[in-house]
Amino acid sequence: MTIPKTVDIILGSGSPRRQSLLEQMKIRHRVELRTIDEKFDPVLQAEQITDDLAQQKGKVFQRDLNPDQLVITADTIVWFEGKALGKPKSQEEAKRMLLSLSGKTHRVISSVCFTTANQQHTINCFTDVKFADLNEDLVDQYVATGSPMDKAGSYGIQDTFGLYAVSEINGSYTNVMGLPSMQTFQTLHKFVQNYF
Repeated sequence: MTIPKTVDIILGSGSPRRQSLLEQMKIRHRVELRTIDEKFDPVLQAEQITDDLAQQKGKVFQRDLNPDQLVITADTIVWFEGKALGKPKSQEEAKRMLLSLSGKTHRVISSVCFTTANQQHTINCFTDVKFADLNEDLVDQYVATGSPMDKAGSYGIQDTFGLYAVSEINGSYTNVMGLPSMQTFQTLHKFVQNYF
């Protein structure tokens, strides 16, 4: 399955992990960043939050898009005990988040939105991740690297931390990285066939 060269695919994300996953899937794209104030209605729950934020990120491009352009945007949260854990605002918050997840299972939710000049299509994906009992010193060392600061739930499964923290995973691994690859690949090809 190849995407016609006439389709200009824009990744509206600064995440190096999302960029790398698209490159690995051989999806030709360019990166363009536009920021939004990542706020959502507090009544929203779980995937409603990520759907809303991914759509907001796509909408800031929409009025400027040409008919041959498609923007991919995404949002990821950790859903734990009825609350959304986003990116930590401080190292102290990152440590608190990680220790709260110790020995427990949380759900990683990503939504991916495909935006054209006149429509949006959104998918979401769920992965359950169980952490081992975490050693506070290891958490401190990880937080000190600064790596948790741009990641939902304060961790990257692909980091060294993920090797010793994650004891079980049920669902898409790449979803935990921020872009469910198989689902994105299949939806993108279907969307392109139907739209362009």
